[in-house]
Amino acid sequence: MRRLLVRLMWIIFFLFLCIQGYFFIQICWWVDHNPESTSFMRHQLSILREKNPDVKLQQKWVPYERISTQLKRAIIASEDAHFSDHEGVDWKAMQIAYEKNSKKGRVVSGGSTITQQLAKNLFLSGQRSYLRKGQEFIITFMLEAVMDKERIFEIYLNVVEWGNGVYGAEAASRHYYGISAAALGASQAARLAVMLPNPRFYDQNRGSLYLQKRTNLIVRRMGASELP
Repeated sequence: MRRLLVRLMWIIFFLFLCIQGYFFIQICWWVDHNPESTSFMRHQLSILREKNPDVKLQQKWVPYERISTQLKRAIIASEDAHFSDHEGVDWKAMQIAYEKNSKKGRVVSGGSTITQQLAKNLFLSGQRSYLRKGQEFIITFMLEAVMDKERIFEIYLNVVEWGNGVYGAEAASRHYYGISAAALGASQAARLAVMLPNPRFYDQNRGSLYLQKRTNLIVRRMGASELP
């Protein structure tokens, strides 16, 4: 029985290494190649197709230099102020988020960095569990080890969800403003950045008072954002 248990543990460990190897190979490939989709996108598409089998996602890849600097600054100001400095995880932000959630008695702040969000979107589900969070950390450190910050940010900007079936900066700019991602102004960029934590809600509630107040705040903070 003991031998069987030891053998089973080795099998589990081997499978774990195989899964991590798969993630690592994918990440290495994406250093020079753009991902066609993400795990999160495929999951959301399957949900949308339950109601409309012909539905397609709105997404168009654009290079980093063809995305407004205003949008980059706005997202860093809103989502991850220390993106250029940390190594994938902002431990201080996570501690602040934990304290805030404990005080409220529910999850009101995630504390996840841009790299962590990308790790989750590329490979994982939206399910909340310690196991998923642990895997997210591993993928996050892989991304930071293999890619530079600009490449991480470029992929993030092109795959992040911005509405119901809307993914990436170019599709979001067209969807909300009818312009390219390169043409976004400061206020437009800030508004898109503020939508990121709950994009499907704000897609349906564009007149939200909170959305406008938060947008004004991010506009004031954008000048201090450090780009990779």
